Amino acid sequence: MKIGTDSVLLGAWTSLNENPFSILDIGSGTGVLALMLAQRSNAELIDAIEIDDEAYEQCVDNFENALWSDRLFCYHASLEEFTEEIEDKYDLIISNPPFYSENYKTSNEQRDMARFSDALPFDQLLENVSKLLSDSGTFSVIIPFKEEQDFIDLASTFGLFPKRILHVKGNPDSEIKRSLLEFSLGENDIITEQLTIETNRHQYTQEYINLTQDFYLKM
Repeated sequence: MKIGTDSVLLGAWTSLNENPFSILDIGSGTGVLALMLAQRSNAELIDAIEIDDEAYEQCVDNFENALWSDRLFCYHASLEEFTEEIEDKYDLIISNPPFYSENYKTSNEQRDMARFSDALPFDQLLENVSKLLSDSGTFSVIIPFKEEQDFIDLASTFGLFPKRILHVKGNPDSEIKRSLLEFSLGENDIITEQLTIETNRHQYTQEYINLTQDFYLKM
């Protein structure tokens, strides 16, 4: 599966100011978020979870061929299985979860699993994040803007509270499409910002270039 703008945005925006020792990528797909954070950070332990067989194999190949292969490991498991088995807590958890529940399903079951929220319901994601996150850790996620308030309300029931929010628009005239959210275990003052990706088709804004240029070959 190709790398989408959502993953690039999330991997570039996620804060590393706390210098996390351990990172977990939930629903890693082919491993792009874990790889981006390996490039950006000095974290010594970067784990990923992927349940789909083919995506898991691609993720493992990508990790083995990466410059940071000694810090990367992918588990072939469901989130519940992983949470039950693992004893570690993570300083940073990141996820680009499936959320295309409003779209019709296709005949490609693998792509549907990656893209539809019934493969990883938000309540299941948040419950397990709350168990896996270290006391001072952060959780970073990207979701549709229209889901933002419900997601924040649901997160609070698991003791997770927003500290940073980024609203993303495709162009100056479009509606906000995505919310990037950063949570911690405790209430915070919330910093909210907005980002526009393009001024015209393939004409990127300077703020988008500044955020993501380290991850594009041509930018």
